[in-house]
Amino acid sequence: MENTRARYQHGSIKREKRKHGPAVWTLRWRESNPDGSNTRRKEIIGTVEQFRTKADAWKACEHLRSTINRETRTPRTVAELVTHYMEKELPNKTPYTAEVYQGYIGKWLLPTWGTLSLSDVKAVVFESWLGSLTLANGTRAKLRNIMSAIYSHGMRWEFIDRNPISLVRQSAKRQHAPCVLDVEEIRALLAELTGPYRVMVYLACTTGLRVSELLGLRWTDCDFEKGEIRLSRGIVRQRETAMKTEESRKPVPLDVRLADVLMNWRCECAYNQPSDYLFASLEMDGKQPLWPNSAMEHCIRPAAIRAGITKRIGWHTFRHTFGTLVNTNGADVATTRSLMRHSNVSVTMDRYVQAVTPAKRQAQRGVVGLLDPNGPTREAGKSASA
Repeated sequence: MENTRARYQHGSIKREKRKHGPAVWTLRWRESNPDGSNTRRKEIIGTVEQFRTKADAWKACEHLRSTINRETRTPRTVAELVTHYMEKELPNKTPYTAEVYQGYIGKWLLPTWGTLSLSDVKAVVFESWLGSLTLANGTRAKLRNIMSAIYSHGMRWEFIDRNPISLVRQSAKRQHAPCVLDVEEIRALLAELTGPYRVMVYLACTTGLRVSELLGLRWTDCDFEKGEIRLSRGIVRQRETAMKTEESRKPVPLDVRLADVLMNWRCECAYNQPSDYLFASLEMDGKQPLWPNSAMEHCIRPAAIRAGITKRIGWHTFRHTFGTLVNTNGADVATTRSLMRHSNVSVTMDRYVQAVTPAKRQAQRGVVGLLDPNGPTREAGKSASA
């Protein structure tokens, strides 16, 4: 009988006083270690104000009690759940995504939340913590999403029965509009660039390709006869990745003038065979493309400064610029979305397309003309009165 009790337990609930605040209900149980020894564990269920009776406390911890007899040790703290999440889930993600997640977890989540019991993480407290961080909205939203993914993982493995982070509110809205270059700025920048950097910027501004897609291009992807660029891969930190979405895989138009630029570059560059990268690294004997950060920091941004451009530009600036110029040039929403290869029109219009000042003035001029007291509206009013 004693051995049976050792193998299976229900735990025990006790009411405990605290120095500050109301008394709490705690669940106590034993946990077996690999060496055969036992460790006593306890978990706070809630206060006596939340659960008036011991029966209420028993009911509240029903899910937790169902896990204490498992052979596999159930994570009790955020850090333990994170370890399980990283072992089981991160290998399913791309190497770059896994690296990013590990960075967020190690720098922000574990130092603050790692030692806490899973039940001690509350939505309002986590939301308040996010608000106290001097980070961009997008970064805070990323922290919220990763923490939520960790708790959802715990629910999937039946370690916990709720995800408090699902109730956390955090906007990912940009606090500042991204920079967009006008036509004269693009021309001035291109005039300061040479070699692969000039072609890269020109290609990015005329196709809207993401930098990972730009670097992943091989000469075999350029169909000069059909006039299109086929997309099938990206390069992130010198690792090949799949395209983001089905829309991202759709071919990109290859204008005749753009094709001329690429063909001239193919004649100049050292690596021009079908399987070679368009922007192959000489230092890596063409086996890898150029590093985007190095190209931006050492060549493109200095060229922008020489061109008198004061805007802080990055690779995505060229994608934003392309979307804005396409829209300003009269393309309808559907065409703009298709060229940007977005799955959702709202992403195209809300994040990437900005109407430049001349376009805004022209649009307003048309409205003012219609509503001018001495213009068509007044005449129309007279006709109606007659």
